[in-house]
Amino acid sequence: MTAGLVQRVFVASPRGYCAGVERAVETVEHALALYGAPVYVRKQIVHNAHVVDDLERRGAVFVEDETDAPVGAILVLSAHGVAPVVFDRAAARRQTTIDATCPLVTKVHVQARRYAAEGRRIVLIGHAGHEEVVGTMGEAPEAILLVESVEDAEALELPVDTPLAYITQTTLSVDETAEIIQVLKRRFPQIHAPQREDICYATSNRQWAVKEMLEQIDLLLVIGSTNSSNSNRLVEVARAAGVDAYLIEDETGMDERWLEDVQTVGLTSGASAPERLVVRVCDWFRARGVSDITPFSSAYEDVVFRLPVELRRAEISAA
Repeated sequence: MTAGLVQRVFVASPRGYCAGVERAVETVEHALALYGAPVYVRKQIVHNAHVVDDLERRGAVFVEDETDAPVGAILVLSAHGVAPVVFDRAAARRQTTIDATCPLVTKVHVQARRYAAEGRRIVLIGHAGHEEVVGTMGEAPEAILLVESVEDAEALELPVDTPLAYITQTTLSVDETAEIIQVLKRRFPQIHAPQREDICYATSNRQWAVKEMLEQIDLLLVIGSTNSSNSNRLVEVARAAGVDAYLIEDETGMDERWLEDVQTVGLTSGASAPERLVVRVCDWFRARGVSDITPFSSAYEDVVFRLPVELRRAEISAA
């Protein structure tokens, strides 16, 4: 079998697991080691089917809601964050919660509470229904307005003297979010901005890595699950620049028809995709005669987040 005209594969760096995902996966692994199976996990711990399947085999049980876990269960909360009411319901069921929310998502939650306490209306830039957005809106439901697009920002109607601030989902397109913010600032010049942007370092870095590759590739492949926001944004970045791009779960999602008239392929992975999937896709190309598989580096990441405090305390007590 051949991969058509493909001569080279550039493998983007940084790619794959971010510090928040690493922390969340390790949280479930440590909880299983400490408490034994089953450990219940509310929603997917991260948006990747391979990660979820692997943890299920090791004894994690994924549930849609805290009410689906037994009374008194060990319950890990996913990296995407939850609304405060989730903690209340879990406490009422005497569940031991371990909060694996990414610290960068927690920062957005803290901002939402602070802005609401200041009496501000809050514009949340994000995607309706995404778990991170649901959790953030739960921090101040009466104060938060969701804006998904430039069109939404243009249509937003508020009294001129409304104290206003904006926050964003952490896994958005950097460029599209900047366009929305530009509209908000034009229409509401007094709008308050976060001290530091909310789109996380890993999302930004992976988008920039793709952008730097685009002039040298004919096709971009993004490894990630369909419900992974940051993975979908990587596909959009390439397509916005006129480069064909596809999202694949792993090498089984490859379609050789994509490679017709393609000489150079760019390969990256979303922040919740394990590195072993990148290796498997590279092996798929090697099996089809492509020997030039080259790293393409644009930034170095050394961010590490500590495990949740609840888990660290429990591990100390058990030692």
